[in-house]
Amino acid sequence: MNVQVKLKDIIEEMEIQFEESQSFLNIKTGEIILVTSDDLRTAEDDQPFDHLPDWQQENLKVANDVVENFENYIELPTKYDVNEYEMMEDFCLTVGDLRKQNTLLLEIKGKGAFRRFKDKIINLDIEDQWFSYRDERYKQIAKEWCQDNNVNYIE
Repeated sequence: MNVQVKLKDIIEEMEIQFEESQSFLNIKTGEIILVTSDDLRTAEDDQPFDHLPDWQQENLKVANDVVENFENYIELPTKYDVNEYEMMEDFCLTVGDLRKQNTLLLEIKGKGAFRRFKDKIINLDIEDQWFSYRDERYKQIAKEWCQDNNVNYIE
């Protein structure tokens, strides 16, 4: 594959994903696109969409291209591939101060774990450590995805 992608672009796309959407790399152009599941379903239905607002027509043109030329696209890692909960848990285990480590491990149990974790890393003054760790993990996931899909990347 000749196309080169900036690792930063893949990471940014992985970070902004939301339910009911998919991100793809166009292997011909190197463009990364985000498509909603609704737009993909509409494109698969093959119904005319020229009566829709311009912005929606644009989205559907992109979705239509994904459907019609699927071989030109590779899906980027999803939020399920990233697993931020596991990332938080792994981070907790890297904290050298055992008291802080145990406190964090307790905070990530049960409902509301993400909110409690974020509050606690601020409280413990290790927010910068978390973001460095998290950024590195995202970078590693993006690199592995590129290698698995034979995508050339630049850092």
